[in-house]
Amino acid sequence: MKETTVKVPDIVCGGCAASIKNALGAMDGIKRIEVDIDKKSVAIEHDDDVSREKIEAALDDIGFPVE
Repeated sequence: MKETTVKVPDIVCGGCAASIKNALGAMDGIKRIEVDIDKKSVAIEHDDDVSREKIEAALDDIGFPVE
């Protein structure tokens, strides 16, 4: 199990957080998602086979590019 934290500057509200949780939650191997609106960060606990690149691509696909 790994944890990856990414900065997502476009997080501004609870709706953003919900969209991120829904998108990442649909991915295989994602165990936990914590969105911090104030810090504009997302912490993801995931299996070893889920790469940072996959996480970044999923966020980019829904309009939340990683910084």
